[in-house]
This record gives sequence, C-alpha cells and structure tokens, in this order.
Amino acid sequence: MAPDLTSKQQRILEYLRNNAATKTYFKSRLIGKELGMTAKEVGSNITALQEGDYDVDIEKWGYSSSTTWKVDV
Repeated sequence: MAPDLTSKQQRILEYLRNNAATKTYFKSRLIGKELGMTAKEVGSNITALQEGDYDVDIEKWGYSSSTTWKVDV
C-alpha cells in the first residue's frame, strides 16, 4: 500500500484493485455501501487516487444517481 494515502483511500484503492478485473464501472454509493462510507466520502477520497501515481486509472464517467467511475487496472 502507498504510505501517503489515508486509511479510507487505501481501502478504496484495494477495493478497486480487487474488483476491476471483472468490472469497469463503479458507482460511489455502491463502493461506499461495501466499505461503510458515504458516496461523498468515496468521491472526495477517490480524487487523491486519480491524481496519484498508482496502478489504477480512474476517470469520472457520469453523475446519474451517484457519480460513476471508470476504472482500469
């Protein structure tokens, strides 16, 4: 894990790494439901993952009924 990430960011990154092999699009509210966070917490923490140099590419994709993220590992 990257030491410069908060525990929430590390949990989100691990979740995306574990699930991106079988899925490409993720909704903030569904990630939050899985990890015990709100959609807003996921959205604000996933921004750090977008800007960092990690092994995932994250792109904001849509906004209907929660922000959707396109993730490539």
